[in-house]
Amino acid sequence: MARFIFITGGVVSSLGKGLMAASLAALLQARGFKVRIRKFDPYLNVDPGTMSPYQHGEVYVTDDGAETDLDLGHYERFTGVSAKQTDNVTSGRIYQQIIAKERRGDYLGATVQVIPHVTDAIKEFAQADLGDLDFVLCEIGGTVGDIESLPFIEAIRQLRNDLGRDQTVFVHVTLVPYIAAAGELKTKPTQHSVKELTSLGVQPDVLVCRCEHPLPENERAKIAAFCNVRKEAVIPALDAKSIYEVPLQYHAENLDFEVLRAFGITPGLAPDLRRWHDITDRLHNPEGEVTIGVVGKYVGLPDAYKSLNEALIHGGMAHRVKVNVRWIDAELFEKGDDEIVAQLETMHGILVPGGFGERGTEGKISSVRFARERKVPFFGICLGMQMACIEGARNTAGIARASSTEFGPTEEPVVGIITEWMSEEGLQTRAEGGDLGGTMRLGAYPAKLAGNSHVAAIYGTTDISERHRHRFEVNVAYREALEQGGLSFCGMSPDGLLPEVVERPDHPWFVGVQFHPELKSKPFDPHPLFAGFIEAALRQSRLV
Repeated sequence: MARFIFITGGVVSSLGKGLMAASLAALLQARGFKVRIRKFDPYLNVDPGTMSPYQHGEVYVTDDGAETDLDLGHYERFTGVSAKQTDNVTSGRIYQQIIAKERRGDYLGATVQVIPHVTDAIKEFAQADLGDLDFVLCEIGGTVGDIESLPFIEAIRQLRNDLGRDQTVFVHVTLVPYIAAAGELKTKPTQHSVKELTSLGVQPDVLVCRCEHPLPENERAKIAAFCNVRKEAVIPALDAKSIYEVPLQYHAENLDFEVLRAFGITPGLAPDLRRWHDITDRLHNPEGEVTIGVVGKYVGLPDAYKSLNEALIHGGMAHRVKVNVRWIDAELFEKGDDEIVAQLETMHGILVPGGFGERGTEGKISSVRFARERKVPFFGICLGMQMACIEGARNTAGIARASSTEFGPTEEPVVGIITEWMSEEGLQTRAEGGDLGGTMRLGAYPAKLAGNSHVAAIYGTTDISERHRHRFEVNVAYREALEQGGLSFCGMSPDGLLPEVVERPDHPWFVGVQFHPELKSKPFDPHPLFAGFIEAALRQSRLV
């Protein structure tokens, strides 16, 4: 029977609950346990799919087509366990389902209330699809005390009563701030946070204290005494140089040991952490470095490209190379060629990521042209591939007015909205004027690569499956014209209708993909496209 670890946070947001959950799951994995992590988000959006990247960061897409919180990316990268639709739920989705049931008459005229209807729905979500798991880690988004998180706290309180103390453990992540003027760490915020949590009926078993300075033993004992937690179960969590150091750091502070102890499990042999030691060694002992220019539109917020940033680091790890990422606002390149040259000529590789809307697209097209003409390694992802095709159409295929219908009416729709495609369930169709949250091609789809292509050599196979998140697609009617201009359509959907991969055979490394390979990259298993891209950038660095 699966045991549950409920993770809450207090005092302030952004304490690293998701990273802590991912690290703890990795440590339990290293001890031989089967784990899965779930995220409860209290906001009323049905999912993050229509939220601004500046509000929420990136949208992480699962194999089964769920648009989820970016924390699920951490979970996958640290555990290698593929996330599912059932691993992320929001208040919006729960209320949507409950209201749909009420409208159908499923409640037989009963008054629909937060307790029991909302809390029961949360409990059902937590316990769904468990299989043969040993541990399920459930992260409660937001901060204890927020009005919107109250139903979730109540639900996990009930679950402890339902399942018993030997099946549930509460881990609370809290802040121990350092007051420079006083020269000391302050424990009061943590005390108040735990007081707030216990007033809601939840007593933490383990406290994780985020702090910038080491937590002295007397302060640790003070927190334990005031928060009714064993001193050994007060775990300091100091800032780390890299997120990939965090599992080792938590293990050194006995987090995994204390969690198992809280379950009444006697920890056996020490966990096998060779994977994590290798990752940190590759990270801290590089044998070279490259600089990658990422030409995007959400560069003001690194979390908007979280998986992309990590995938580039993974590509570097594959070759023991340090990757310096330069985030460049695509709109800068709409001012003229001088600015393009100034910004890009020192780059060893150029990457144009995904995005939505017209803003910055001409700048992205200009960066593609620079990479093509200067023979700099180029990687286009989703919108980046579409920009590569529009650039090729305009500058090598003689289609001067080439554009995308996403940016308004055009005579030459090299990129257009996708209205139908094949999936395992059969033909999927979407209406152009439908809800934004329901018009996308989402999740993992297979693709067929040309056997003699550069990309097939990178993958080591001609059959691949990658995750998609897009509403527009390169128009296959322009394939012949673009191929005459030197752009090879080397990857197609199995039915041959949807372009998935393009490359330039006459270029050292020029690849565009319609999907998002960054979503499948892991530090212990870098995605082959990112490993190949960084390898090409390394060669470029030696030529410069």
